[in-house]
Amino acid sequence: MTTRMAFELLGGLGLFIYGMNTMGTGLQKAAGDRLKRLLEILTTNRLLGLVFGAVITAIIQSSSATTVMVVGFVNAGLMNLMQAAGVIMGANIGTTVTAQIVAFKLTDIAPVVVAVGVGLLLFGTRRKYRQLGEILIGFGILFIGMNLMSVAMEPLKDSELFTNIMTTFGRNRLLGTVAGFVVTAVIQSSSASIGLLQALAFNELISIDAALPIILGMNIGTCVTALLSSIGTGINARRAAMIHLTIKVIGMFLFIGFTNSLGTAVEYLGGNTVRQIANAHTLYNIANTAILLPFVPLLVRVSKKLVPGQEEEGGALKYLDDRILETPSIAVLQALKEVARMGAVAKETLRYAVDGFIKEDEKLLNHCYQKEKMVNTLEKEITQFLVQLANSSLSAAENDLVTGLFHTVNDIERIGDHAENIAELGQSKIDNDLVFSEIGIRDLSTMADYVYSMVEDVVAALENRDFELARKVREREEEVDRMEREYREGHIGRLNNYQCVPGSGVVFLDVISNLERIGDHCSNIAMSILDRVR
Repeated sequence: MTTRMAFELLGGLGLFIYGMNTMGTGLQKAAGDRLKRLLEILTTNRLLGLVFGAVITAIIQSSSATTVMVVGFVNAGLMNLMQAAGVIMGANIGTTVTAQIVAFKLTDIAPVVVAVGVGLLLFGTRRKYRQLGEILIGFGILFIGMNLMSVAMEPLKDSELFTNIMTTFGRNRLLGTVAGFVVTAVIQSSSASIGLLQALAFNELISIDAALPIILGMNIGTCVTALLSSIGTGINARRAAMIHLTIKVIGMFLFIGFTNSLGTAVEYLGGNTVRQIANAHTLYNIANTAILLPFVPLLVRVSKKLVPGQEEEGGALKYLDDRILETPSIAVLQALKEVARMGAVAKETLRYAVDGFIKEDEKLLNHCYQKEKMVNTLEKEITQFLVQLANSSLSAAENDLVTGLFHTVNDIERIGDHAENIAELGQSKIDNDLVFSEIGIRDLSTMADYVYSMVEDVVAALENRDFELARKVREREEEVDRMEREYREGHIGRLNNYQCVPGSGVVFLDVISNLERIGDHCSNIAMSILDRVR
């Protein structure tokens, strides 16, 4: 192979991968809301998980990306190993779509497809037209890359050495499997490596008999990405990556002795060698999934033997993991869940603060401080995640939602700060033996309960995307302002009548001021839900 041939091959491979990724990004934007709904209905049902894995991989055009995302879901505690196994099996089927598309050999119309795509992207007046343009650009570039690889390999027809190597792969199945594994492990994309194999077939440089062992090896090589991604994760996330490898290795051992039968089956389906490679890739993964799906519980047990130990205590985040960023549409949904969870922690912080203040209970006040630290930690980690997410490929609606979540996280963090202020005032009340009148305590309790219910409702509105509840929270903010004015005036009157001491008076006014500000932040969050959450 000359230097020019090598550069053309690498350039074609680069265009192929870029086109595949661009097409996947466009499809993902177009199907963003559907992906979210698919994730929401995902249950422990293995068949649902399988469908989810197949659909999302067909959309994002990468089983490696799906499996890395699964590792992230498991690491975040969002998915258990039974669910993960089903999704991984579905991803193995979904990834074969790319090979089927490539087998159509649409290289002659690829430049026209790219031109139409660019026109839609630049001049499309509606978002769906621009998304279609992105899909078409990726689709066209994929075939241009495929054509460039085919042209680069054409001179190999006259190479006796290359012909002998391909013949050896057909005779020595193990050697062919190892070659397929190495190529895919380096490229880190089974779709791209299968594309290389199809480029050879376009030039009649490989037979289906020689290709089959290589396909088996390529299916194992794609596991490398998930295994690397699982480094540094929790035990269950590493087990998910191991389940992926186990499925592929078992499949290789099941089919390595029956490649002749598989070859006969794909030849019966007809088509040229390019189509036969695509069909072999699809049939192998469907058959392997059909065989192993009933044994998912056993695969989970095997993964626990291969990766022993107890799951470590996770970090502050429950729903987020950087690997989920591979699929921004789903990452947005998970960010929304994590922000709602942060709101629930802030709600607990306020409850501990108010109860500790009224009951003069230092234990409750200490619980408040601990929860507030957790709110601060969540604020930092969620914000870091949102910064990365904002730089991802998002639709206009998703970008708007992420912007709103930045503001909401800040408002929730401020609710935690005001709750901590109330706890500190409670500690001052205890340390200085401050006495409050019955009316003062009653007013504080009334306002605190009202504000707490606002926090409770706005968190529920955020979690459930309940716009009607958010609207009610927004309207209730005026009542908090009215309470603050009324109770402030009443307390000043009691001070003038010597019903309260000045020290208690200052603390009382500070508490209702903090409660009023919490009401303001609840109103801000409600407004953000109404304006940005869809």
